Amino acid sequence: MNGETNLDTLLTSMQPELVETEYVFCCIETTLLNVLRLEPIATFKEHEGLTVVISKQTADAEGMQYDGVFKQITLTVHSSLNAVGLTAAVATKLAEKGLSANVIAAFYHDHIFVQTDVADKALAALNEFTQ
Repeated sequence: MNGETNLDTLLTSMQPELVETEYVFCCIETTLLNVLRLEPIATFKEHEGLTVVISKQTADAEGMQYDGVFKQITLTVHSSLNAVGLTAAVATKLAEKGLSANVIAAFYHDHIFVQTDVADKALAALNEFTQ
């Protein structure tokens, strides 16, 4: 199943959905195998350590350090990993509203992480594309 590559189609049909779970980004010095029990929704290995995106509830229960609490907005359109401009358009729209965007592209969808306290404002901004 091929994902959509046309930017106009992506923007007008993305139907962003806000995920209720609060997430945090943590950087830890261990292997991916050792963090599977934390059920991360995303990981990325950097020189400084392994970044994991996990629920705030899990991080708090484990006594893990983090800087900021985020909500996830999923763009429900099946975007191709070869699509050009979606990330830029989303980041620009949010920047126009003074909001930061932490974007993770997965196989089917793009996921935008925004600070919890501005999640509704970010969702409204992204919905402007479909109006």
